[in-house]
Amino acid sequence: MKKVQVHPYNPDWALQFQALHQRLWPAVSHLASSIEHVGSTAVPGLPAKPILDVDIVIPTRDSLPAITAALASLGYQHRGNQGIPDRDAYRLDEPIRTQHLYVCPAGSLPLHNHLVLRDHLRANDTDRDAYAQLKQALAMQFPTDIDSYIAGKTSFILDILARYQFTPASLNEIRQANLTIV
Repeated sequence: MKKVQVHPYNPDWALQFQALHQRLWPAVSHLASSIEHVGSTAVPGLPAKPILDVDIVIPTRDSLPAITAALASLGYQHRGNQGIPDRDAYRLDEPIRTQHLYVCPAGSLPLHNHLVLRDHLRANDTDRDAYAQLKQALAMQFPTDIDSYIAGKTSFILDILARYQFTPASLNEIRQANLTIV
């Protein structure tokens, strides 16, 4: 059972991302085009579960075996795509989970979803604040049910993404991905 804990925005999350970037970049810079801080911890002022969401962007899936080896040298275990095409997950063996690390090809739907949502919430205080209220209410309503918490956020996220010309098929794929999060 995963406990849902939404914390007030913490400016240290940006510093934690910088430290993680400094650790990862030397190992992957020859394979990746960027490392992106995504998710709620990447949005100033937005409450979040205190776990960084990080996407390493690769040019194509052809780079996946080499980047998997590079991440393994840093202690990351490849967890596969967990049912979400073009988004491979990696995990450190750590007592308290501090990050969700993904590798996504440039132009992939999961990466586009993450970047558009992050950038929209950074630029739109009204939507950021409405999302904050929704997240806090869902965390109170589902304190030990992470699946219901995620499902409860999905319509809000899809409503934002629909403003950015995501196709109905893409929005449905994102909806399904949110329902299969591990």
